[in-house]
Amino acid sequence: MLEEYRGRGVAGALMRRLGEIVTERGWGRMEWAVLNWNTPAQSFYRDQGARPLDQWTLWRIDADALRGTGAKR
Repeated sequence: MLEEYRGRGVAGALMRRLGEIVTERGWGRMEWAVLNWNTPAQSFYRDQGARPLDQWTLWRIDADALRGTGAKR
């Protein structure tokens, strides 16, 4: 988020609206990714009632690996 918009409640309003949509559609949860170093975002999400999932690790395969040109380990 741009610095000029921080602290105006925009992100909180967005989270509330997304929560309404999730509830309206009968879904059980919302999930998203947050970088480990982004502690301000982590604090914001905790304030919204979210919690980190320690049991999961995000995995990625890049284009080189998909083409078979990436290094194998």
